[in-house]
Amino acid sequence: MDNVYMLNHLKSLSSKIWVAIAQIDELKGQWIGGAQLSPQVLGRLKRSVLITSTGASTRIEGAKLSDEQIEKMMKGIVVQKFADRDKQEVQGYYELLQNVFDSWRHIRFSEGTIKHFHKELLKYVEKDTLHRGEYKKRENKVQMIDNEGKAVETLFDTTPAYLTGKQMLELCETTVTALQKKDIHPLVIIGNFIVEFLLIHPFQDGNGRLSRIITNLLLLQAGYGFMPYVSHEKLIEDRKPQYYIALRRTQKTLRTKRPDVIPWFEFFLSVILEQANSAVELLSKEKVEKLLSPKQLAVWEYMRKVKEATPKEIAQKTGVARPTINQVLDKLMKFKKVERIGLGRTTRYRRIS
Repeated sequence: MDNVYMLNHLKSLSSKIWVAIAQIDELKGQWIGGAQLSPQVLGRLKRSVLITSTGASTRIEGAKLSDEQIEKMMKGIVVQKFADRDKQEVQGYYELLQNVFDSWRHIRFSEGTIKHFHKELLKYVEKDTLHRGEYKKRENKVQMIDNEGKAVETLFDTTPAYLTGKQMLELCETTVTALQKKDIHPLVIIGNFIVEFLLIHPFQDGNGRLSRIITNLLLLQAGYGFMPYVSHEKLIEDRKPQYYIALRRTQKTLRTKRPDVIPWFEFFLSVILEQANSAVELLSKEKVEKLLSPKQLAVWEYMRKVKEATPKEIAQKTGVARPTINQVLDKLMKFKKVERIGLGRTTRYRRIS
């Protein structure tokens, strides 16, 4: 189906979709109006999201590295030898996403940019040397990946290799023109680009990861400035079955006379809406963080990652001395951020949601 026709067709989306878009834009305004977070806090949040997003996006495609393993890897990045594919893919994703977060204002979205991104995404992956930055030369399929990294089901067939260049050029040109004209809401244009991109599946490998990098770029360029501070990729990982179902339901209809984009847009916008909500919540949480010293903040950041822990475990994980741990936990209890469970040697502390 012609991309111009598709975009015009999308102007008549259901009221439920437009309600979600309105809610997202209201939260976007709250973030812009209230995001007076300190550069130090924004930097911490961005570093955390880089780790979380890299882990989530690569795990969606079957990688097995945990966020903790990725963080350790990134800290030793200068001397690290990436001996297996998971680690190679992680380094490429981390560096490319960091570049998008830091330089999105200066990146021109185009077909050439997408090819360059693909090259950067896979630049450490030895098996992909021959097709980095090049469209697929043979047919591929979109497959559901289970938690063991195995393909368990083919979701739909993709664009034939011989049509890939033509369809990608049309999709990119239509998207750029629509974003410039501004007569269709940017969330609709971006959501349409992603679902069409994944249907074309233009590269032999890396399409899913690349789609999430592009999502971050396009949403930042459309003014959704909270993208680096709440992980888009993690929210998709947490809804992986729904992600696959939404893709399948919409994409099997896209080349028919009656395309049904509702399943995809409901999923896509639900992720951005939760992302926006979480970002605005950071504005109130920050009031507590401003009152904490660096060591105290390290304890609080650890407690936010776990359900509960003993003072000994916290000391071991954060490198903060035990006497200081006890002082910080007392302070966090006053702020109603953690609660004590048990007494004596069995004492544990639980984060209050």
